[in-house]
Amino acid sequence: MANVQSINSPARTLVVDDYDPWRRHICTELKARPELQVVGKASDGLDAVRMCEELKPDLILLDIGLSSLNGIEVGKRICQLVPNAKVLFLSQNNDAEVVQAALGNGAHGYVLKADAGSELLPGIKAILRGERFVSSNTNKAAASTVCGVAPSE
Repeated sequence: MANVQSINSPARTLVVDDYDPWRRHICTELKARPELQVVGKASDGLDAVRMCEELKPDLILLDIGLSSLNGIEVGKRICQLVPNAKVLFLSQNNDAEVVQAALGNGAHGYVLKADAGSELLPGIKAILRGERFVSSNTNKAAASTVCGVAPSE
């Protein structure tokens, strides 16, 4: 059965980051939003894939630098296992090749951790509407090549 998010139900969200204080901070921020429900947290790539298969979240906030399996490979596997899920990378990495690889594997957005305070929630809202989102300071050439859209201004 396909995982379809109802308009009235909160988006079931999985937060994946290897740095515990950051993961806790993001979860705290999301818990304050009634339209989002944190259903799981993972600190490494293999756990993230396993939890996605088990929980079938609507939204995955995914870091690049993970142990056991890097975020780009995790994103690729998630897009195959849970095709209706929306993947938003949340990373400090702004290297053009990394951004291209992340967005080229089916992810819906890319937000730099440095921009998360002002752009994470708009990014989440955009991708839950079916749009692509790239934070304003993300490598512009890489983002426009893959997404066909310029980063938010």
